[in-house]
Amino acid sequence: MTSNGWLQIAILFIAVVACAIPLGRFMARVFAGERNFLTPVLGPVERGLYRLAGVDPDKEQGWVAYTLGMLALNAAGFALLYAILRLQGVLPVNPQGFGALTPDLAFNTAVSFVTNTNWQAYGGETTMSNFSQMVGLTVQNFLSAATGIALAIALVRGFARSGAAGVGNFFVDATRSTLYILLPLAFVTALILVATGMPQTLDGSFAATTLDGAQQNIAIGPVASQIAIKQLGTNGGGFFNVNAAHPFENPTALGNMLQVWQMLVISTAIVFAFGHLIGDKRQAKALLAVVFILLIAGVAVAYWAEAAGTPVLQQAGLDPAGGNMEGKEVRFGLALSALWAAVTTGLSCGAVNAMHGSFTPLGGLVPLVLIKLGEILPGGVGSGLYGLLVMAIIAVFVAGLMVGRTPEYLGKKIEAKEVKMAVLASLVLPIFVLGFTALAANLPGPAAGIGNGGPHGLTEVLYAYASGTGNNGSAFASLSANTPWWNTTLGFAMLFGRFAYIVPMMAIAGSLAAKPRLAASTGTFPTHGPLFVALLIGVILILGGLQFFPAFALGPIAEQVQMLAGKTF
Repeated sequence: MTSNGWLQIAILFIAVVACAIPLGRFMARVFAGERNFLTPVLGPVERGLYRLAGVDPDKEQGWVAYTLGMLALNAAGFALLYAILRLQGVLPVNPQGFGALTPDLAFNTAVSFVTNTNWQAYGGETTMSNFSQMVGLTVQNFLSAATGIALAIALVRGFARSGAAGVGNFFVDATRSTLYILLPLAFVTALILVATGMPQTLDGSFAATTLDGAQQNIAIGPVASQIAIKQLGTNGGGFFNVNAAHPFENPTALGNMLQVWQMLVISTAIVFAFGHLIGDKRQAKALLAVVFILLIAGVAVAYWAEAAGTPVLQQAGLDPAGGNMEGKEVRFGLALSALWAAVTTGLSCGAVNAMHGSFTPLGGLVPLVLIKLGEILPGGVGSGLYGLLVMAIIAVFVAGLMVGRTPEYLGKKIEAKEVKMAVLASLVLPIFVLGFTALAANLPGPAAGIGNGGPHGLTEVLYAYASGTGNNGSAFASLSANTPWWNTTLGFAMLFGRFAYIVPMMAIAGSLAAKPRLAASTGTFPTHGPLFVALLIGVILILGGLQFFPAFALGPIAEQVQMLAGKTF
């Protein structure tokens, strides 16, 4: 590790917080329905969209109607995207001449992008037409991100309102998320990405002459427009097969820093917006303290592990000062590779600029652990905040048990219904990750797709189902996932990971909104100080870590022990 590497990491985090503070204030005004500097331009567009869709923006929805509206929009998005992928060969803007995707791959991909997972069992530049990229995938990048933001705002309203029957209007929240937040930021940052050398064209490829005089076709396309929303919406799906390790998808170190900033800025800003909407900025600061303590710890462990290198490479005569550069881009180095790996999994982004399967066992354990913690550091846009608030509900329940009082959070009594729904949501990840992993590791068919033996092979499978259920989308490499088994089971893991979590979370939102908001008393457990921060960190580590510790012990931890003994796979 070097001081220069840590300086780059520090600059990035400072830039994120500096921009997230005003953005969070702006987001709070947008979702409060207040006039903002974009209203003169986008206000007429917003009202026109409501008239076109037959939506009454003043009509509130209860949590059931809100959830059904969300499910209906996502179901329609899935059907449209599946049709585009199956009909790709006859649709326009297909200069590459690609044909239709197989039914299982189309199902997996449509589910993946609708759920904000963006798991890719295909090579983008060798499989997807420009039409599929733009009209299919990029549109869902916007809608899935807007869905997450809208759901988070609905839960925040549950805390902010007193004796209310409604939690907002899903179609209004999703429209405002797209118009006022995602589209403007995507437009501006896409132009910056083009300036760094990222292609943006409707051409499919161009011919290049190599150094030995041969001809090579280089794939290009509308890259910058997809990458901007890919990162801002914490989607993660790459235009190219190797994602942000590709020089056209991530040309420079400066562009690399910008993309990490894009991943973090909205998810961090929405926590600040939460503080504004509930009228207590201290609560937002407490949650962000939890987020950045754990995230920076993850970056530090990954950076240390990769900088330490591996005994096998050192025995082969490589300079140990170079660390473990296998699977990493020289233009980014160890620091920015470790930073990206921790951020993309502390979020639900899943974009990669280095191959996680080539990390040292402990370095690869970091992104796996961060996914298992629930991707709430600060998590996907919206999904990170509502996941963090579910953890906070469990934390105050534990605090209430310790002091013998009815738990409260933000003026709302946390009773049996909220705790049951929070626990139900928290069980989604372990049930589907461990269940599907056990099946895939033992059945002869899916086991044939595992590229490595021993603990590393188990980690590949564990990571795949964690990534799918956690709606992350990154992969541990070496897994041949484009088969009916993997496409189908990972598709269902993504569906359950997204929607089986959302339904109990929205039940919590509706229950809290109907309760009166109580003033703090002398017996109220303060949730804005260091004690609550420590308690919430403990709950997150216990729920996200101990449930999976046996699997970690059989996978990356066992591999680390064997690596130190000089064994490889």
